[in-house]
Amino acid sequence: MLGTRPLRELADVLAAGRTTSRDLVERALAAVAAPEGEGGRTFVFLDAGRARAEADASDALRRAGVVPSPLAGLPVSMKDLFDVAGEVTTAASPTLAGEAPAERDSTVVARLRAAGAIVLGRTNLTEFAYSGIGINPHFGTPKNPWDRARGRIPGGSSSGAAVSVADGMAAAAIGSDTGGSVRIPAALCGVTGLKTTTGRIPLDGAFPLSMTLDSAGPLAPGVACCALLDAAMAGGDVWHRPAPLPLRGLRFGVPTTIVRDGMDDAVGAAFRAALDRLSEAGALLTDIAFEPFAEIREVSAAGGILGAEAWALHRERLAAKGNMVDPRVRARIERGANISGADLLDVIRARADIRARADAIGDAYDALLMPTVAIVAPPIDDIVASDELYWEMNPFILRNTTFGNFLDRCALSIPIHEAGEAPVGLMVMDDTGADARLIRVGLAVERAVRRF
Repeated sequence: MLGTRPLRELADVLAAGRTTSRDLVERALAAVAAPEGEGGRTFVFLDAGRARAEADASDALRRAGVVPSPLAGLPVSMKDLFDVAGEVTTAASPTLAGEAPAERDSTVVARLRAAGAIVLGRTNLTEFAYSGIGINPHFGTPKNPWDRARGRIPGGSSSGAAVSVADGMAAAAIGSDTGGSVRIPAALCGVTGLKTTTGRIPLDGAFPLSMTLDSAGPLAPGVACCALLDAAMAGGDVWHRPAPLPLRGLRFGVPTTIVRDGMDDAVGAAFRAALDRLSEAGALLTDIAFEPFAEIREVSAAGGILGAEAWALHRERLAAKGNMVDPRVRARIERGANISGADLLDVIRARADIRARADAIGDAYDALLMPTVAIVAPPIDDIVASDELYWEMNPFILRNTTFGNFLDRCALSIPIHEAGEAPVGLMVMDDTGADARLIRVGLAVERAVRRF
């Protein structure tokens, strides 16, 4: 399948002349159109004509010896938050469907195009990117590739991004992460996701949720794939191949505070097996209390920075078109109305203090390890049918990942389940700005823990 092959492997096949960009795009489009698939719920907008034309142009350039990067000719999906020139960015909300088309590509799209990637279309998400579950009543909810007969949630908010990769509709996808929106769907759908340090990848031309916490990041078959996409979006060297750090002697802190609470059997078994494999490979693992996690929950209980900024962004829209918004998303946004300016300043001050103490604890380790999500993907129908279950599951699914956004750390979610089993992700979290080191650590971890 297209979306499960490493990007550099696809690049090598293209370089050897064993396939073409047009062929890869046609395979992606066929997967989107497959009647038994999830293409109709995965993509909000698909520009097949433009993708074919760009693929043909890429093939012509390759024949002329022009290959701007290993991404050249590869079909990539974009979360429907990133502006594409001439198209309307809707954030998967009918309230934005009548807005003017974007005049220019967002920086993320422009840099990927400059690297030669083919943008297939824009993928579905939780409306306004404001939920970790991935349900969207307007455009439908793409079913998780695991246990499709039962119909499991894809995770959110980058639901369509994860499914597009897992189902072979794109070689890779670009999402955003404000509270876990790259890592959660990556973990639940069995792909790799990278949350970058906020501000490292420019977000101009991206529809926001929280100006303080938003970040862009890739979802792809593996860590090396994420590294390549990250380099393109961050303006780095796309030809550089980061090497894994030697695993033997790497020091990993394994937090015991909160992040393992409520783990189901499948996640617990996969997590313990991954830790055992890392230890056997020579990594040094230490269980640690990480009290900043508990403090983050306390200071964010009323909605925190995200709640205040989401309300500021959407309050006028809700006043004018609130009846068009998913009631659960609307309720989450409206909670922010109760956060005063003084409350927000208290959270901002507390954040600085908590980050400093978290950094002091983390300095003793090369990275932290924890489950990305404490449970496997629950059924869609159960959550759609029950407000009570939704309000229980959403914060629980977001719990572990939101810590990294509050601390502004970079983090990977790496699949650790056995082939055919429920997808489970291992989160590898590194320091603010340590994205390059995280990738090298992640490459080493992936070699030891990936089971398929």
